[in-house]
Amino acid sequence: MTTPGSPEGIPIPSRFGEPLAKLTPVGPRFDQPAYTDNFYEAVGGHPTFVQLVDVFYDGIAGDELLRPMYPEEDLGPAKERLLMFLEQYWGGPKTYGDQRGHPRLRMRHMPFTVSPRARDHWLTHMRAAVDSLDLAPLHEATLWDYLERAAHSMVNSADKR
Repeated sequence: MTTPGSPEGIPIPSRFGEPLAKLTPVGPRFDQPAYTDNFYEAVGGHPTFVQLVDVFYDGIAGDELLRPMYPEEDLGPAKERLLMFLEQYWGGPKTYGDQRGHPRLRMRHMPFTVSPRARDHWLTHMRAAVDSLDLAPLHEATLWDYLERAAHSMVNSADKR
């Protein structure tokens, strides 16, 4: 048996006696590999993002340029906000949106002087945090690409000479 409608009108044989158009795929589909289902879950969920944020803020705590941008004496509230944001962004709990609304990242960072130098400090600490996770190369590259683009988009002033 053959099925019409193939590219260039060439009939496609069916091994199952039914036209291919009537066959229903069973099992996982090739166009939806497991690594694209949910990034948050694929990289380890909550514990992974807690580690990312903890290592990042360990670096921030001792950074003379960035630490003054965090008004609270305790970095705990900033850690919680970043954790909630990243988890929601990557497919985890929607807590950030429920508690804080739309992220509006540029607006929330506008009160702070974010220069290229500050961005580079931020990226240095975030790079250490990402490296601490020991993610699969695809996951690491995906996460880093987003973080790097986000950091560049926050720059709102020039470096002082």
